Amino acid sequence: METKLDKKRMEKVQRRCGFEHGIEVEAEGSRGGLCMAWKKKIVVNLRSFPKWQIDVLIKEDKVEEEWRYTGFYGPPYLKDKNSIWNLLKRLAQEIDHPWLVEGDFNEILYSFEKCGGIPRDSKLMEAFRETLVECQLFDIGFSGVCFTWERGNLPETNIRERLDRGLQMRNGLRKFHFEAWWTMEESLEKVICESWEANEGTLLEKLGKLQPCLQDWSRTISRNKEGLKRKLLKELEALAEGKRDDDTLAKLIDTKIHLNLEIDKDEVY
Repeated sequence: METKLDKKRMEKVQRRCGFEHGIEVEAEGSRGGLCMAWKKKIVVNLRSFPKWQIDVLIKEDKVEEEWRYTGFYGPPYLKDKNSIWNLLKRLAQEIDHPWLVEGDFNEILYSFEKCGGIPRDSKLMEAFRETLVECQLFDIGFSGVCFTWERGNLPETNIRERLDRGLQMRNGLRKFHFEAWWTMEESLEKVICESWEANEGTLLEKLGKLQPCLQDWSRTISRNKEGLKRKLLKELEALAEGKRDDDTLAKLIDTKIHLNLEIDKDEVY
C-alpha cells in the first residue's frame, strides 16, 4: 500500500496492519512522500525510489511469475509536470514484466473527472493522456465513488476530482481489445482490408495477424490525435479573431465540426 503520511504515523499504521517490511520516500515539507509496506510472504525487490515514485518487482507466495509495481505521486506544481511525465515514460521503456502503476497523479484525464471550481486546463489533461498512450498504460477503473479528492463544505465552494487511479500494462501478453472509437476513424477500413488481403490462412489465423496491425495503427492515430486537436483549436481561435465573411464563416463551421468529432472520439474512448 502507499500513502502520504509522516514517518512515525506510517510506522504505527504499518504495525497495526501486520506489515513486517516497508520502504519510505520522505515528503518535501507538507507535499509528497510515499510509503510502501508488505507482509513477509511477499518478496519485494527494490528497483528505484526517487522522490516521486517507488518502483519494485514483486514475487507472491505460490505464484511463479514476478510482476512490477510502481507507487506513484504526481507533484501538484506545474513546473514539475513535464519532469514527472518524462519519468513515467522512462519507466515504461524498462518493461519486461506485467506492470501496475497506482497512486495520486494530481491530474485528471478528462473534464468530467472534476466537479466544481475552475475548469482544468485542457493542455494539462492532454499531456497526461499523451503520456499514458505512449506508455501503453490503461486505467483499470474503479468501484464506488468516482472522485478521490474533495475540498469545501458548502455547495458553492465544493470541489471534487479524480486524482488517484490505477494503471496497468501487461507487456507482450495484454489482451486484445477492439476500441469503439476506431469505428469513427476513416482509415480503419483501409487497415483491415490491407491486412486481410496481405495474409493467407484460416479465418482465425487472419484475425490473429490483423490484431497487431490494428494495435500499431491505433498507437499512431492516438499520437496524432492530440496534435490535431491543438491544431484545430489554434485555427478556430485565428478564425474567431478575423473578419466575418462567407468564406470565414464556412471555415469556422467546418473547423468546429471537425474539432467536435475529435472530442466525441475521446468521449467514446
